[in-house]
Amino acid sequence: MKKNRWLIALSAIAIHLSIGGAYAYSVYKLPIVTEMGWSETSVTVAFTIMMGLAGFSAALFGSLVEKMGPRKSAMVAAVLFGLGQAGAGVAILSDSVVLYWLTYGLLSGLGMGIGYIAPVSTLVKWFPDRRGLATGMAVLGFGSGALITAPVAANLMEGVGISTTYFILGISYFILMICGASYIAPPEKGYMPVGMKKATEAGEKKVKQDLAQLSAKEAVKTRQFWMLWAMHLVNVTAGIMMISVASPMAQEIVGLSVAGAATMVGVMGLFNGGGRLIWAAISDYIGRTNIFVIFFTIQLITFAVLPFTTNVIIFQLFIFLVVSCYGGGFSNLPAYASDLFGTKQLGVIHGYLLTTWSLGGIFGPIIVNSIKNTYDSYIPVFYLFTGLIAISLLISLLLRADVNKKKKSLQKTKKESVGDLSTTV
Repeated sequence: MKKNRWLIALSAIAIHLSIGGAYAYSVYKLPIVTEMGWSETSVTVAFTIMMGLAGFSAALFGSLVEKMGPRKSAMVAAVLFGLGQAGAGVAILSDSVVLYWLTYGLLSGLGMGIGYIAPVSTLVKWFPDRRGLATGMAVLGFGSGALITAPVAANLMEGVGISTTYFILGISYFILMICGASYIAPPEKGYMPVGMKKATEAGEKKVKQDLAQLSAKEAVKTRQFWMLWAMHLVNVTAGIMMISVASPMAQEIVGLSVAGAATMVGVMGLFNGGGRLIWAAISDYIGRTNIFVIFFTIQLITFAVLPFTTNVIIFQLFIFLVVSCYGGGFSNLPAYASDLFGTKQLGVIHGYLLTTWSLGGIFGPIIVNSIKNTYDSYIPVFYLFTGLIAISLLISLLLRADVNKKKKSLQKTKKESVGDLSTTV
């Protein structure tokens, strides 16, 4: 059966939309604490396990995903994630916090990591003309999952209770992910969409060549891999730090009301999701190297100015910008990796790069809470991140120079090979 690449994209969105629902954990937190009598820390541990495993399982199982293919991998993710969510309902009925950690934390985390990378490398191959848009669409689904799940879960808990809510959502996620997995498949080798093929044959458009076609083992030995890894680690850490304390930070620094802070957090979700699609789509026109330079330029200005910002609206706009860069970093990461290392083992390489997701999730909240406890103020946080962002901006400029140098070298080699061929003829 001939596949439609837009339905492939829709399949990827279905998978990411499901696993993204796990970000709505805060909706469950208070009802579980109130009904079960578990401590807030105990409930939060499950989320920490899940998020920590998500990034590391993407790296650990990246090779397996490449071998199994996107369909089987996504089905495995559906089973793990569906069991994790539905199993949380069993944990509630059993009044077992340990079982809650093992289901909502461990199983969901493994399913999330595998489900995150399973469709992405395939999607990149279906959209050689719009890699950024392709990965942006999928990751937008991930960012939007919580926006859909949160109100649905809240209403269900009021009507049928916590455990039944987990059962309903777990089954729903499983069905949605299986539907997505059943259609997704890689294109034939060298695939190009009709429009791109015609434009290329007519000489109206040149096919952008990847800088290399490397295996994961070869990629991690390059300095470009570690430059991209370091950049994304700082971008993720800054974003998660901001997301984790945005509400109390805005209330303390610019006197935003509790209701205003709650509204701001909701709008942050829109910028997180929207940034994933918009920044990724823009990157198809100006290049991934320039996008990351823009990210760190925006954030450098933002973190440098925030300590002196007293206007409520401007303060919130700065936070929205940081969050949009955070979301945009995730959507541009696989596209950037494919530009640098090719699509040969993109799933594995992307998995390795996603270890920054887990590390950022650990470091971001720890850094901001430690500084707040030490200085009784959020202001020093901005100074620290100004320094980290400045270093990342420098790395992004060096990586861009590296990429441009490699492009020129490849063009020169190509011209020389064409010249040699014409001389022979």
